[in-house]
Amino acid sequence: MQRLIQQRRRAGLVARSAERELFRANFDTPPEDGRHRFLFHVHGNAGVGKSRLLKEFEHIARECGAVTSYVDESAGNIPEALAVMCRQFAAQGHRFKELERLLATHRERRHEAGTAALAALDPEPDSGPSAGGGPSAGSMAVARAGLAGLGLIPGVGAFAGVLDPTRLAQGADRLRTGLGARFRSPEDVQLVLSPESVLTPVLADELHGVAADAPWIVLFFDTYERTGTFLDAWLHDVMTTDRYGTLPATVVVVTAGQRPFDTARWGGFADFTTTLALGPFTEAEARGLLADRGITAEPVVAEVLRLTGGLPVLVSTLAGTRPAHPDDVHDPSATAVERFLKWEPDPVRRAAALAGALPRWLDADVFRAAADCDGDRLDELYGWVSTLPFADERAGRLRYHDVVRAPMLRLQRLRSPRGWADRQRRLADVFRQWRGETEAGRDAGRLWADEEWRELRLAESYHLLCAREREALSGVLRDLVEACEQGEAVAGRWVRVLEDAGRDAELRVVSSWGRRLSRALVGGGTEAVLEELLAGTGNAPALPPGEVSFGASRLRRFREPPVGPSRTSGAVAAGTGASPGEPGGRPAREPDWDVTLPPETVARAHRGRAVSRAVRGDHDTAVADLDRTLALTPDDARTLALRGEYARILRRHDEAVRDLERAVALDPAHDYAWASLGATRLALGDPAAALADLDRALALRPDYPWALIRRARVARELGDPERRLADLDRAVALQPDSPWAHCERGDALRAAGRDEEALAAYDHALALDAGYASAYASRGVARFRLGRPEEALADLDRALELDPFHTWARTQRDAVRRAVSPGAAGT
Repeated sequence: MQRLIQQRRRAGLVARSAERELFRANFDTPPEDGRHRFLFHVHGNAGVGKSRLLKEFEHIARECGAVTSYVDESAGNIPEALAVMCRQFAAQGHRFKELERLLATHRERRHEAGTAALAALDPEPDSGPSAGGGPSAGSMAVARAGLAGLGLIPGVGAFAGVLDPTRLAQGADRLRTGLGARFRSPEDVQLVLSPESVLTPVLADELHGVAADAPWIVLFFDTYERTGTFLDAWLHDVMTTDRYGTLPATVVVVTAGQRPFDTARWGGFADFTTTLALGPFTEAEARGLLADRGITAEPVVAEVLRLTGGLPVLVSTLAGTRPAHPDDVHDPSATAVERFLKWEPDPVRRAAALAGALPRWLDADVFRAAADCDGDRLDELYGWVSTLPFADERAGRLRYHDVVRAPMLRLQRLRSPRGWADRQRRLADVFRQWRGETEAGRDAGRLWADEEWRELRLAESYHLLCAREREALSGVLRDLVEACEQGEAVAGRWVRVLEDAGRDAELRVVSSWGRRLSRALVGGGTEAVLEELLAGTGNAPALPPGEVSFGASRLRRFREPPVGPSRTSGAVAAGTGASPGEPGGRPAREPDWDVTLPPETVARAHRGRAVSRAVRGDHDTAVADLDRTLALTPDDARTLALRGEYARILRRHDEAVRDLERAVALDPAHDYAWASLGATRLALGDPAAALADLDRALALRPDYPWALIRRARVARELGDPERRLADLDRAVALQPDSPWAHCERGDALRAAGRDEEALAAYDHALALDAGYASAYASRGVARFRLGRPEEALADLDRALELDPFHTWARTQRDAVRRAVSPGAAGT
């Protein structure tokens, strides 16, 4: 009986009977039946009940014996989504041990990859027969899916599809080399560069294990307007291709978001998809829900319909209060909050419900701080709040629906501005205390990789902004520079805290920052965020006439009035004076926000922007950014090493030597600077000095493949073939999946007259990367020397197809043609 009562209560709360029955019927249709649907997509505006319908779908699925998982916007990327799935499947008795192991390794390796990412910025080798061939198609794919997509290089992710693919690909090869030396295991490298390629096949295997025990598996993905940005392409590949293996036929996927599915991606798969567009309840649906809850008196029903406009979350909220009489007082200033709670007689409960709206999320500990209660009363009040129709539970936390939370916040802010500020400060103090506890005894440099620490820092910042603490805005902007180094997902959370606080506390300047930075992130990734931040705080010098920067060219179309350069008031920044008057005529004025950034933060922002610009080949502008960085932090060895390396790439070798020598003087253990200095001195024609510098780099870091390959080139210049081959043998052993290392080793073997072995090395390189132009060119020469001219010409032709500007390949092809048919060369 109790089960039936619970089902009826859920059905009455959700309504949507047609959608529920359609979903339930899908479990009565076997996967082999053409009527079965593998994918459901629910979409509609905020407040129409998408999340509540998904929760009802989850109840239905479990009643049909399904094992389920539920992912929402708390996950910021694919590994985080998979971690949520692991926890939820484990709670239902299905432990994904191998996937959990790989996710733990991914988190460790992702943090360690920051140093290797800088080494990845070195360009394609610039001398010798393997030089000049440009990157391969395989390298480009790695660049787009790995280096840029994961945000290892700040600012590149959103532009991976439009940046110069040659430069991205060069960075990817360097990153593969650096990560291979650091991690040894090819799987660890892929866990950083392309985690979904390693994790998803394991997920598929784990799901097959579940399918052996359960009749159905249902995967729910909520708030798809946010999660879809990283899930949509992956989910499409998982469901419609065998790229990651196959899913069990008993898997059903359900997504929910504000927008319909992208027809360009999903339009061809309508035969296995059902789309459910939700709108406000019809009057009949709303009346039916109210009747199910015993609310039939026409004056009461009419009042509910008038107040809610049929918006499901509001109808459900008012239905849950079971009103017996309509409100005879039609005060136009009455808020929706008063309507939601007016039938709750207990003032303590009413106050607890309002207090629970202050944080962006609740658990029992946060609720204790927000409601200022403890003991037995805490358990009773938190349990009651958990049952409110507008309090959705996700991943063990409660979140008020925005449609209800927003008027609750406004009510409290307008009734008692000082009390509002005091409560916000108290919550900020609580989150600061908890954050401090997580920091105890830990390396400060690793905190940003800790999801718990980030959540606490974000909550603290949100409440400081809502309290209108004058320094809070600059604190968030300072943190945002750090967040950009963690990639776009993390940066997006810091931008969102500005949007949320600006909206919830009606802070115009904060809202303006949030909008601008959000648009920058979407339009230009973290590089554009850094550029907008520097410009808005008065730290981005004007460009020379006629010069347009990468970020500015994309930001001009949505740039808002400036909010800087250093300190600004709400009235000036918004350009509209004080915000609309509050009841009683009190203007809601903002503080004179301090948005100054300390020099070290400005320097870090310039350096992050320089790195991303260098990745796309704009080394001149990158050097200008590093000039600004060094003007603020003149003795930073890392920045000097970067500027020296970029000068080397630009063939400004004297400048490179100056910066790199200063870098190693400041930090004698800087292996990157020593290696770059060695490469520079080789370019200047001083192989003996180059050898000494590269020896020093390798003494500091023996497993440094890039330095080994550079030292092998020095050995070539010094006429030491044994040393050259020994270094390349070691480089290949350290980085067995590096096409570049195998190709260089092949060149050394060919120079030693060991053409058969060279051929095997080139074969290996091309097995790893079938689009490696330089390996084709070198293999063509080796085949010609082995008396196989037709195969040689085929390889050289292929090299030039891949890279028409490969000068060395063209010269060698002409020589082969002359040897085969004198006078036939030169097309």
